[in-house]
Amino acid sequence: MPRPFQIFCQLIFASLLLPSILLSSILAYSQTEAPAIVTFTLDFPASQPEHYSIRIQSDGPSRYQSSGRFSTDSDETDSFDLDFTATAETRQKIFDLAAKAGFFQKDLDAHHKGIAFTGKKVLTYKDARRSGECTYNYSTNLAVQELTSLMQSLSATLEFGHRLQYDRHYQKLALEQEFKRMEQMARSDQLVEITAIRPILDQIIADPSVINVTRARAQRLLERAGVH
Repeated sequence: MPRPFQIFCQLIFASLLLPSILLSSILAYSQTEAPAIVTFTLDFPASQPEHYSIRIQSDGPSRYQSSGRFSTDSDETDSFDLDFTATAETRQKIFDLAAKAGFFQKDLDAHHKGIAFTGKKVLTYKDARRSGECTYNYSTNLAVQELTSLMQSLSATLEFGHRLQYDRHYQKLALEQEFKRMEQMARSDQLVEITAIRPILDQIIADPSVINVTRARAQRLLERAGVH
């Protein structure tokens, strides 16, 4: 075989092999790189729960933890832990807002005197290349405002699930009032990630000891979340 032709064949083979090598390298890097994480915590002794944290990973796994008193007139404390998978839509919104807020790498508190205290809030961001953290009571940054509202709505939704679980075991008649409140909040888009509490909703729907009206409300909430 003439040498120029042999060289030509080697170049063709290399050009075909190079994209595969590059793709393998990219996939290997993406698989080893740690997912990005956004965490929101709130401490507010005058609220229920008094403390909660929400940890959202860019690849889905998420965790919610809260603690506080059972009620304002009780000294008995309660804690709640829940692992769930955040939907792609919610994750996209959270990480887009984190980017718009500069990944929380600067002071984002308004520092305005006279603003009512609504709890100590902390937002943190971490990925393979950057990290940031900001502590605030109130922020004028629109992305932080929207993200705070989203996280508070997520907490409200998950806390409903916590109370529904308790009520199903100990006070079934209280379920009806909880569902009425949930329906009102859902109509004003104040509930998010209803799928995260689907297990307890499914249990209520399948429980013949729960009145039919209440079971129907649970079913409608799931349908509203796109779960059939």
